[in-house]
Amino acid sequence: MESAATSKTASFSLPLPHSLDNRIYVRLSLKSKALVVFLTTATSEEAGQATPLGSLVYALPDRYNPSQPLSTALCTVEPTLEFTTRMARLLVRKMRNERPVYVGNSISFASTGLGGVVEEEMEGFKAIVVGIMGVLKRWEEEEGGQNGVREGVEGLSVSS
Repeated sequence: MESAATSKTASFSLPLPHSLDNRIYVRLSLKSKALVVFLTTATSEEAGQATPLGSLVYALPDRYNPSQPLSTALCTVEPTLEFTTRMARLLVRKMRNERPVYVGNSISFASTGLGGVVEEEMEGFKAIVVGIMGVLKRWEEEEGGQNGVREGVEGLSVSS
């Protein structure tokens, strides 16, 4: 069983881009051996209800080509698979290729202003990464630099 020092959990939510009342809910757990992230969308009325898992992707560092992490889908739901895979692979790179990442995603961009065009998905993607990296950086500062979070998340700023 893991001690409290090797396991941290955080949850936060972000507004879904160009949506009136939907939010993206993020739950992340930093374990001693992996980072686990779950993403979903819901309206304020649905926030307490269970949501489907969506896709689940496992990504891990490639020792021979660090710029291209390896990934495999453990559970696939086609509309969420590409987004989930991109998120998992990016998080592995951002964590200096030090630990694997599991990402579960059931985000739906259908309720956004333009129905989920690429620009809306990318804006949501950037907002999620900035939020996750902010939490991981805060945890790293608390631990004195032990989490392996890459500096410089400023390049992922979200444009309004």
